[in-house]
Amino acid sequence: MPAEGKSDMERIGLFSEMGYTTIGDKYVSHYMRPFNESASKNRQMLPGGSKTLSALQAGYFDPEFIRIFEGEAYSNPVQLRRRYRLAESKKNLGKAFIPSNGDKLPCGLGSYYGTIGGPCEYFSPQVRPRERYIPPGKNLYTNPGKKGSGYGYANLTIGEQYPHEADGYELDRINAKKAREEHKRLLIGGPFRSKLYPQDYFDVNPYFSDKPLPPVKRPPPKKPIPTPFIPSSPAKKSGGMKGGTFDPYPSHSADPYIIKKSSAVTTNKDRQIFNPPSGPKSRPVTSIVTLNVTR
Repeated sequence: MPAEGKSDMERIGLFSEMGYTTIGDKYVSHYMRPFNESASKNRQMLPGGSKTLSALQAGYFDPEFIRIFEGEAYSNPVQLRRRYRLAESKKNLGKAFIPSNGDKLPCGLGSYYGTIGGPCEYFSPQVRPRERYIPPGKNLYTNPGKKGSGYGYANLTIGEQYPHEADGYELDRINAKKAREEHKRLLIGGPFRSKLYPQDYFDVNPYFSDKPLPPVKRPPPKKPIPTPFIPSSPAKKSGGMKGGTFDPYPSHSADPYIIKKSSAVTTNKDRQIFNPPSGPKSRPVTSIVTLNVTR
């Protein structure tokens, strides 16, 4: 128990406080601390450096050149094959099997030389005698069957004749009409129409139409251009002889030559030329983009 202060029991609830492993250690800053300190201390693994391939032994991994088939003797495959056949032939108990006589070959067409059975017996084309065929007796006689399948014919089936039912004209159309009228009679009110019909997200294509297009209007046929009028004889050119005019000489004009007066210049009282004042001058205008950005 310490002389001053609280005891270990009162302070941490133990009889004695455990010792610390970091007491007396030097403080090492974590700032700019290497990730692996052991890699930067003492001597590391030093390889021998890269080797370059050359004609010398230094370019290989082994210090000496090693042969692949070192100490192997020369072998003759033909001689080894013969020795193997002699060793296998010594395993035979006797000589090789030789047949007493070879196969016989036929010597011509119709020859039985070389066959096992020899000549075949003669086949006679005559028919062997047979007993006369006696057919069996006849079966029970009945009336012959009536012609027809029975459908559409009277008194051909076992039972009575089918009753005839009249088939009206266009009976299917009349029955369909009656069924349609009965269906309309059972309906109450008109068809159901919802007012909350879902609308499309985009507008309908205004250029799309289910209606067929009208026939193409063909332009009216062009009228043929009539041939221009060409006089029988060309116009006469004017010359000194006046051959191209109606009169031989132009008619004389008695009006004297009059000089046109120039328009008077507009002046003020002091006889000075009137100059109108200049219009409004242009001024710098702020653009719409700049106004929107400022706003």
